[in-house]
Amino acid sequence: MHDHRKLGRELGLFDTDPLIGAGLPYWLPDGAVVRHTLEEYVRGAERRAGYRHVYSPVLAKRELYEISGHWSHYSDDMFPPMDLGGEQVVLRPSLCPHHALIYRSRARSYRELPLRMAELGGMYRSELSGVLGGLSRVRAIQLNDAHIFCTPDQVAQEAHGALELIRRAYRALGIEPVRYRLSLAGPGGKYVADPDMWRRAEAVLREVLDSAGVAYEAVPGEAAFYGPKIDVQIADSAGRESTLSTVQVDFHQPEQFDLRYVGADGARHRPVMVHRSIIGSVERAVAHLIELHGGAFPAWLAPTQLIVLPVSEAEVPQAAALVARSVERGLRAELAGPELGSLGARIRGARLVPYQAVIGAREAGGDRVALRLRDGRRLADLSAAELPARIGGLVEAYRTELWECEAEAGSGGEAGERGDG
Repeated sequence: MHDHRKLGRELGLFDTDPLIGAGLPYWLPDGAVVRHTLEEYVRGAERRAGYRHVYSPVLAKRELYEISGHWSHYSDDMFPPMDLGGEQVVLRPSLCPHHALIYRSRARSYRELPLRMAELGGMYRSELSGVLGGLSRVRAIQLNDAHIFCTPDQVAQEAHGALELIRRAYRALGIEPVRYRLSLAGPGGKYVADPDMWRRAEAVLREVLDSAGVAYEAVPGEAAFYGPKIDVQIADSAGRESTLSTVQVDFHQPEQFDLRYVGADGARHRPVMVHRSIIGSVERAVAHLIELHGGAFPAWLAPTQLIVLPVSEAEVPQAAALVARSVERGLRAELAGPELGSLGARIRGARLVPYQAVIGAREAGGDRVALRLRDGRRLADLSAAELPARIGGLVEAYRTELWECEAEAGSGGEAGERGDG
């Protein structure tokens, strides 16, 4: 594995500045492309799974977090309150209290449940400077968060569905978790004191893990203060383990916020709240992906997906036309002309780009391209008109492999014969 702090800067993905502060990285253009693409993947997956998206403020009154329990159980990790017009407001450490308020903003019926509410939103943690590092541990976090409000008999199914969304995303991203952890309460006053609530939530999560056929370890002392959770663990380049994705069952906050729904019997009932995050924080997810792939992201996530390389100035018009068609098709395509150096130098400079389309005199004459894959394979000549659709189909399917037909790989076309010097 690579160190994302070093590689991310070398590749122009992110950087930091002491005037902004520790744990507050900024995203450079290529890094912003990766982040945006990852966020859009998550939003699309959530929409297809029946989630509705919301936006909520990053600030709230201190009273909100007193009600949720964050102030009494989590305030050491929160930024200090700010005095504003006789009130105290706080940068939020999580999104769940806001979503609880959105839920209770109007009367709810059992017919609406499960109500799946998602947001890619900012939250803030007062992390000590000694634990901050690159993108993996930051103070300003963009969290892929969601909360499912459901009836007690829907909880297991909803938690299982959330776990499946996580596993599907990992396949698209090429991520292999190092382990699954069932995080439970431990000794001390960190956790809400309600043993029955903890037993019920733990039983649900064990059922979900068992039904999914996932091997897991139960670890006391790693739960959220309000309930147990499934943690999907990853490891960085130094072997340090951290949590990327979570599924949590929460009976506490629906009680704190007096959340209700009208059941089929006409009576008012208390919903259960399932917290889940498919990729966790965008920052930590990208940090892991940089290290995992060494900057050679899956084609659908790559900052530049296709580089078009005319051999000489004579082929530049055809190359520019292919770039335009590819961009129109939705691909992130760029032209690398002969003014940037020899063909070999340009190919080496584009070593992390998944698809490299070379156009020499022979290809230009037949409106074709010699396609090279990032891993060094060369494909038989392809029609320049067909290429954007072929690559676009792979990208839209979130494939991790570069080409759908391995038999097409080989050495062909003028580009293969003339070498890369």
